[in-house]
Amino acid sequence: MSKIKGSNPDNTAAVCYRLAQPEAEALGLKLWDVQFVREGPTWYLRIYIDKEDDNVSIDDCVAMSRRMDKVLDEADPIKQSYCLEVCSPGMERELTRPEHFREYEGYPVLVRLHRPVDGIREFEGILAGFDDKNVTVQVDDDNTLTFTKKEISSVRLIQDWDEVDYGGETENE
Repeated sequence: MSKIKGSNPDNTAAVCYRLAQPEAEALGLKLWDVQFVREGPTWYLRIYIDKEDDNVSIDDCVAMSRRMDKVLDEADPIKQSYCLEVCSPGMERELTRPEHFREYEGYPVLVRLHRPVDGIREFEGILAGFDDKNVTVQVDDDNTLTFTKKEISSVRLIQDWDEVDYGGETENE
């Protein structure tokens, strides 16, 4: 395999996504996303994994991390030092790829904007649509708002914590 040296974090994440995809599939996992970000002086390669019908376990993260250690050592796509993290995207996961928006259309989301619109920076609603340039959210029965992707800082699922089954007793029992 040829060595790919990336200087752009987005390109590095894309290269690592391509490397991680077959590894996740081999483990029966779904690759959710890959991010290469700098936090303070440290670079992090974050690989988010998911499972179709089950929760991601620590064992899943360890298995993916071990596989990726070997793949990353061989391909050597990152020129600077970094920390590898493998984790679940969580219940209130960020939607970043077209397949995420397709999968969760009709679900409640929180849209955060880079700059406020009419003094408001965060909008909650139902993900009503998306395309290459826009995301549309139904904020109530009569109103939808459309934001350009350039305006959006993040789109995350909203979990209704009142409906989460914790498997134990509740106050009302």
